[in-house]
Amino acid sequence: MTPDDPFGVDPRAVRKAFNAAARTYDAAAVLQAEVRARLLERLDAVSVTPAGILDAGSGTGTAAAGLRSHYPDARIVLLDIAERMLKKAEAGGGTELTHAVCADAGRLPLADNSVGLVFSNLMLQWAPDLDRVFLEFRRVLETSGLVVFSTFGPDTLGELRAAWSEADGYNHVNRFIDMHDIGDALVRAGFAEPVMDLEHFTLTYPDLRALMLDLKAIGARNATAGRNRSLTGRGRLTAVEKAYRRWRRDGRLISTWEVIYGIAWVPGTPRGTGQQTSGGEVRVPMDLIPRRR
Repeated sequence: MTPDDPFGVDPRAVRKAFNAAARTYDAAAVLQAEVRARLLERLDAVSVTPAGILDAGSGTGTAAAGLRSHYPDARIVLLDIAERMLKKAEAGGGTELTHAVCADAGRLPLADNSVGLVFSNLMLQWAPDLDRVFLEFRRVLETSGLVVFSTFGPDTLGELRAAWSEADGYNHVNRFIDMHDIGDALVRAGFAEPVMDLEHFTLTYPDLRALMLDLKAIGARNATAGRNRSLTGRGRLTAVEKAYRRWRRDGRLISTWEVIYGIAWVPGTPRGTGQQTSGGEVRVPMDLIPRRR
């Protein structure tokens, strides 16, 4: 985060928000659970047998069971910036091959070349410096190691962003990075040609309050440097509610979420022009996908 960037992410605010949400996260994170399941399915299409796995941004450890089913003998490190999330993961049990570590993904307390797979579900949007995180992923991965991740793209919460823009001049929604810029960051970090795809989800809510409570329950609070540090008055909330009415469908407010999926290898692994998944979908390298206009 640079001092003059109003959309820079404040790690202290992120940590505070997710610590506060540790108790409510699992019940509210319906979309996160769906994306996690789809990200785990992508592991079926790759050939890798890691001895060590890093689950970066593990939260309450809900991906551990899926990773364990794919790689029963692997050591799994659950890493998260919020200690209360990890305490909940530890309370859920596990094996002697699963370890919880509270740390920043931009400063991994792992040795070089120590894992064969980095798995990260919907964490990268909270990183203040994406390049630094990818460099750390590259450092801890072995030759021919693999990073598999999901994150949110620019269309995410677009309705909420637009509604707030009519109420005041503060930031209320994170700035999400375009798929191609994420691919460029992977290449800068030294990963082989990344394979990316995306999809859109639409969630609906009875009113603005329900949407805001849902975001709070999953820890998705405003953590940008340009956020309003004072309490939001009723007048501004009323203005947001009025502006959001244009996105009401069948009596409910819609909320768009753009999810980006990515896979990239550490150099040393042969690659083709695309990867065929078990469902028949073909994922194509970044240089074959036209940029968003």
